[in-house]
Amino acid sequence: MFQSMMTPILALVCWTLIMWVWMYATRIPAMRKAGIDPATAKDKSVMDRLPIEVRRIADNYNHLHEQPVIFYALVLYSHLVGVSDEFNIMLAWAYVLIRVIHSLIQCLWNFIPMRFLVFCLGSIVLVIMAVRNVMAVLA
Repeated sequence: MFQSMMTPILALVCWTLIMWVWMYATRIPAMRKAGIDPATAKDKSVMDRLPIEVRRIADNYNHLHEQPVIFYALVLYSHLVGVSDEFNIMLAWAYVLIRVIHSLIQCLWNFIPMRFLVFCLGSIVLVIMAVRNVMAVLA
């Protein structure tokens, strides 16, 4: 499991789906409580009536479709060109762990300075992976 470059992709996809379930498990009851009818809601601003705790989970779900796209591309590239050594696999797992931590911070606490620090750590992991792939191409 920890020897494949592709397994971290599966792990982050599964985490994203967990967040999707969490989002709807909180959003649908909150919409009912706020009297929001999805059939008549014309724009996203209607969702501003939901409690911030519910909106943060949806925001995080959306965030899992932003920067992780770079992760998916880097991991696939690393795997396809053979730069899936032990260190890159470790970096890929580190990124997945960082994204899970980022999600939990955002959804449960949302202390922005801590969340930003964790986001930066994830970005650094992606930079290291990208640099290692560029170095492999140039070698």
